[in-house]
Amino acid sequence: MSTVNLIEINQPIGTFYIGKLPAETVIKIAHVKKRKYDSDKSTTFGGVQRPESDSRINEIAKYCSDPDATFPTPIIISVDDNSKYTLNGNVLEFNDDEFFGEVIDGQHRIKGIKKSDYIDKFELPIIFMFNLIEEEKAYIFSTINSKQTRVPMSLIYDLFDVYETRSPMKVCHELARTFNSDETSPFYKRLKMLGAKQEELASLSQGSFVKYLIPLISKTPDQDAIDIKKSKTLNPDNSCPLRIYFEKGEDQIIYKILFNLFNSFKEVFNEEWTNPSEYILTKTLGYGAIVKAFPVMYEKGKKQKDLSSDFFISETTKIKEYLLKLNIKLTSEVFPSNQQQLSKLSQLIIDAINK
Repeated sequence: MSTVNLIEINQPIGTFYIGKLPAETVIKIAHVKKRKYDSDKSTTFGGVQRPESDSRINEIAKYCSDPDATFPTPIIISVDDNSKYTLNGNVLEFNDDEFFGEVIDGQHRIKGIKKSDYIDKFELPIIFMFNLIEEEKAYIFSTINSKQTRVPMSLIYDLFDVYETRSPMKVCHELARTFNSDETSPFYKRLKMLGAKQEELASLSQGSFVKYLIPLISKTPDQDAIDIKKSKTLNPDNSCPLRIYFEKGEDQIIYKILFNLFNSFKEVFNEEWTNPSEYILTKTLGYGAIVKAFPVMYEKGKKQKDLSSDFFISETTKIKEYLLKLNIKLTSEVFPSNQQQLSKLSQLIIDAINK
C-alpha cells in the first residue's frame, strides 16, 4: 500500500487534490485509455488520449539524462471509481501494485521517464481527480491541449543568455546578439530580437537566425548541452562545418567566418540586402538558403586554405552572375515564402559555387 498526503484544491469544476509520487509508482498505477476508431461502424470510442508519439517519448527519455532535468507540470490522473482506495481527510491510501487511475494528461512524460535509465531519480507532482464522468475527462483533456500558446522561439533562444553552461543554442544566441549589435556587422540592427521588430530594417527574427545556424555546429544540440554539463568530450561531426571551432571554444573564429560570408552578400547584392521590403535576401527564405548552402562554400574555401573576405566576395560574385544569367530576381514573386522555395534558392547558390 502507498500513502500520499494531499492538498485540497477547489475550482469551478469541483474539488481535486495535488500530491507527489515516485515515477516508478506512477508507472505501476496509471493506465492510458486511447481514443479509438471503429471503421466498420464509423464511430469512435474508448478514452481521451491521442496515439502516443515514439519520437516524443524518445525525446523525453533522452532529456532525463540531463543533470538539470525537471518535470514540474503535474500529471493528471482520474481515479477509477472501482479502484481500491481510501481517502481520509487529505490522506490517500491505495494499492500500488494495480491500476488505480486513468492518465488525463502526461502520458508521454510517464512513458519517456519509464524508457530512460533515470526513473529512480524522479518524483512527480500528481493531480488526483475523483468521480469524473467521461464528458469531464474529455473536457479537461481538450482544454489543456487546445489552449496552450506556443512560446516564440526567439524568446526561447534569448533565454539561453542567462545560462552559464555552454551549449550550441547559447553560442548561436550570442552570435545573433553580436551580429545585431556590432556596428560593422551586415546584420547591424537587422534582427528582430525576441521576435519583435524594433528597427525599421529588421527583417529576420532572432529565432530564425539561430535555428539555421545551429546545424552548422551540431546535429544533436540538446545532447551536446547535456554532455557539456557532464564534462564529457563532444563527439566530432564532419557534417557540421563549424563544429570543430565550437569544440575548441573558438567562437570568435565562427563569428569571423560568418561575418565574411554575410558581408560578401551585403557587398555583392547591396540593393537586395538593403531593401528588405522589396527583396527576400535578408528574410528567412534568403538567409536560410545562404546558410544551407554555406557548407559547400566552406569546403571549397578550406581546400584553398582561404576563408577571407576576398574569398567569399569572389564566390558570391559568381552567385550573382549566375542568377543574372538565369534572369532570376530575389523577390517574393519569384521565391514565395516556403521551405520548398528555400531549398530551391539554396540549390541555385550551390550550383553557382560549383560552376
